[in-house]
Amino acid sequence: MRRLWIIFAEFVTVTLALVFVVTLIRPDWNPWRKNVVEIRETAAPGVLLNVANPGNVRLTYSDAAKKAMISVVNVSSSRTVAALPAGHPLSNDPLFRRFFNPPEDQDDPAQSEPQASLGSGVIVNADDKGGYVLTNDHVVSSSTDIKISFADGRVMMAKVVGSDPDSDLAVLRVEGKGLTPITFGQSEKAAVGDVVLAVGDPFGVGQTVTMGIVSALGRNRLGINAYENFIQTDAAINPGNSGGALVDVNGNLIGINSVIYSRTGGSLGIGFAIPVSMAKDVMEQIIANGSVTRGFVGIGPQDITPELVESLGLSAARGALVSSVGRSSPADKAGLKLGDVIIAIDEKAIQDSKAAMTVIASLKPGAEAKFKIIRSQKEMTVNVTIGKRPKQLRQNIKE
Repeated sequence: MRRLWIIFAEFVTVTLALVFVVTLIRPDWNPWRKNVVEIRETAAPGVLLNVANPGNVRLTYSDAAKKAMISVVNVSSSRTVAALPAGHPLSNDPLFRRFFNPPEDQDDPAQSEPQASLGSGVIVNADDKGGYVLTNDHVVSSSTDIKISFADGRVMMAKVVGSDPDSDLAVLRVEGKGLTPITFGQSEKAAVGDVVLAVGDPFGVGQTVTMGIVSALGRNRLGINAYENFIQTDAAINPGNSGGALVDVNGNLIGINSVIYSRTGGSLGIGFAIPVSMAKDVMEQIIANGSVTRGFVGIGPQDITPELVESLGLSAARGALVSSVGRSSPADKAGLKLGDVIIAIDEKAIQDSKAAMTVIASLKPGAEAKFKIIRSQKEMTVNVTIGKRPKQLRQNIKE
């Protein structure tokens, strides 16, 4: 009997020892273990990994950077800046500095001599004789002797095919072989939080890649361009990055870096890029025609305010109010009236007057567009034949 008790005691001791060891090493095997907080876990999201060396797996975007860098170039040119009187209020104006880029060591930027303008560009097309480079209009406007420096060290002269100040885009032509055009992505599928890379030549130090995320989409009302639909990013963009590429994690182009918000001239994490969907349309028109033709219907759009929501009996502050209609304009001929609220154009939702202007401008002259409107608290559709936007309307609010 005593022998059985000894065997039982040894068995219990060994069992408790095993439970203690297992609980210490693999607590998840413990059937009595309970989580303090119940959480929902999922497999790690898909990320770009360099697994060339399985023993040294690391998170990297090197493949995307290499794919884009070969298609991004440095753009340099000579520019003469018109002199302003000493002490003129524009001398220290940020917008003046953006377009005229005075040297840092110059006391009065308004009195500058002929100077170099630096920016970036993206190779968008190549053939047997050369190719086209897309950049910002403010990089090459009023410039001469435009030079393109490639990632492989080659330098070529370029000429301006055409430019569009309203969208701040320009297309250059270079003659030479061995150009590698970038792959276009789908900016309309970009989402806030997507990782992006900015590729360019900041301050002329050489090709540089920075990383960030998409901070916001559809940014407008910045007062920079006539037509604004910017992608906002916190990827570091500095002077010299203008005209460079904003790419996704696969190295595909989703935007043309254009401008930064900064009180110091350096990156503060607020940069803006022109979506490639807009840039592509402008680029194709410039290459085909040397200029850009935009749609026109002849209305003056106005934002919907809370007061208008109440007075018009609307359900929400969305759409663009028709505040004026040009006589004999496409809108007038189609039957659009004062007080109509445009809520969609060709099934594209219209949130405000800026959105209405942008969508109308993108329409092709001669095409018929369906304007979904609210009139007397009732939804209806008006078919409008799009006209050609007159050049003199560049400073006019009518679209």
